Amino acid sequence: MPDAALDTNAAPASAGAPAVTDFLAALGKRSIVLVGIMGAGKSSVGKRLSARLGIPFVDADTEIEEAHRMSIPEIFAKYGEPYFRSGEARVIARLLDGGPQVLATGGGAFMNADTRALVAQKGVSVWLKADFDTLLKRIRRRNDRPLLKTEDPAATLKALIDERYPVYAEAALTVQSREIAHEAIVEEIISGLSDKLDLSPPAREGAP
Repeated sequence: MPDAALDTNAAPASAGAPAVTDFLAALGKRSIVLVGIMGAGKSSVGKRLSARLGIPFVDADTEIEEAHRMSIPEIFAKYGEPYFRSGEARVIARLLDGGPQVLATGGGAFMNADTRALVAQKGVSVWLKADFDTLLKRIRRRNDRPLLKTEDPAATLKALIDERYPVYAEAALTVQSREIAHEAIVEEIISGLSDKLDLSPPAREGAP
């Protein structure tokens, strides 16, 4: 069974905390797997988290696009969602063997029970949880979300939230995605994961 979700608003690490090397030693070969709905910030936060820890960042959607030499919307349009989801599950299963890393997954990936089981086995899942208003503001900046190409994107988003949030809640850690500096969210993720790994958070470089 996955660990119970944990909402965290932890303060930045203090001087004298264990080094990043200690954090990574406790993480081992596991991946930090970011899950959440479209617009939650998995890619932007994930890149900063990987830089903070000095481990690779991998975006599952980017890997799928490179393998097909097509964009996600093009794959949806040409082959349909079931085809995409099947390939997505295979790609994530392969990527999970490449840890330690920060792995950002697509919004529907964690809905697959087999994928959730693999993530629990080979990674530590982090749900970036954003509220409806925050998500709607973010997704309106882009028009490349296949599942939101409907007459009423807001209603579609609400339906996706209702369907997916109870499943996302099975992640090992929950951190609220909101309109603050991404670096602050990175520190909250590290603090929460440090609790999971029975460590104090590693101090940031240059911390007093």
